[in-house]
Amino acid sequence: MGEYQKQKKVKLFCAILYSDKEIYENCLKILEKDFSKIDYISNEIPFSYTSYYQPEMGEEIYRLYISFSDLIYPYKLAEIKKRTNDIENYFKVEGKRKINIDPGYISLSNLVLATTKNYSHRIAISPEIYAEVTLIYEKNSYKPLEWTYPDYKDPQNIIHFNNIRNILAKQPKEKSEL
Repeated sequence: MGEYQKQKKVKLFCAILYSDKEIYENCLKILEKDFSKIDYISNEIPFSYTSYYQPEMGEEIYRLYISFSDLIYPYKLAEIKKRTNDIENYFKVEGKRKINIDPGYISLSNLVLATTKNYSHRIAISPEIYAEVTLIYEKNSYKPLEWTYPDYKDPQNIIHFNNIRNILAKQPKEKSEL
């Protein structure tokens, strides 16, 4: 039998898609109130990887990545995903989302995303929420896997994940264990 190991805390981040700047700015205030001070915000990136979100959000959609100063335990990801879904619903206009918030965490070895959709490479982390390892860290950078979404594979976006990882690496170690 293996011995129990203490979980290390990880860095919470959110990938945000939005089409309404005012909703985005109000959403950031709620996210900071709920999860802690934002310590990283990427540049605004026009989202052109898929047209999947256009029927709900319109033609002009932007992506950015944020991270939070307080570290979390990995097992908290399911409840965080439920909360971000509630925030998305709060900002719906005529039943359509104007913001999409995909939470995940960054550790020194990988990037994990939460999702409501099951698939062969995802594992259940609560009755309604699944998680997947989306990127792994090797040879000084995050690397995509077979199922990694196109925007997470983009080298310009991987720079942001590496930047967030660098912030994590500098955070006090005593705060990172149970």
